[in-house]
Amino acid sequence: MRKFPKVIRLDSSDLQVFPQAAAPGEWAVPGSFVFSDAKFEDLAGKERLAFAHGWLGTESFGFAALVEVAEISEAEFFQVVERLAQLFVERYRAPSLGEALPAARLEADYAAALSNHKMHQLLAMEREGGPQGLVERVRLVRPERASSHAKIWEIVADEATDATDATDAGEANDGEDGRS
Repeated sequence: MRKFPKVIRLDSSDLQVFPQAAAPGEWAVPGSFVFSDAKFEDLAGKERLAFAHGWLGTESFGFAALVEVAEISEAEFFQVVERLAQLFVERYRAPSLGEALPAARLEADYAAALSNHKMHQLLAMEREGGPQGLVERVRLVRPERASSHAKIWEIVADEATDATDATDAGEANDGEDGRS
């Protein structure tokens, strides 16, 4: 099995910030080709956020802010390639499915190469347009350490409860430990 990006949703923000959100659990690719004809400086609102931070889901063709590294079977991988090729024909004017398949395979292979991390590693996309064209970076998202968080409460024994519990425990033990 190979590794591949899979959409994960930690909160509902994808539903708010992207034109269409990818569904959790669907396979994803960088999807920069979606913006190949766009003028980066003209993008605004949800489209700009999708450009700057979106992974492209390969079923819904919606966007996700985060993916996790997961194992994909060969059959699932080739389904991703076929869906991308079909998208290239339907939306991006590829002349035929046969001619779209190599480009779709390149996109899927690139997504797999970006997944060369430990299983369940979270990945975020950073993309910008500049004088040399599109610049794309994938950032590892590392969870905060528990020790770096502020302690918001602590458990303190209630003296009144402890005395009652001790009395109740003593009553329950009468006769069992030799005390009467």
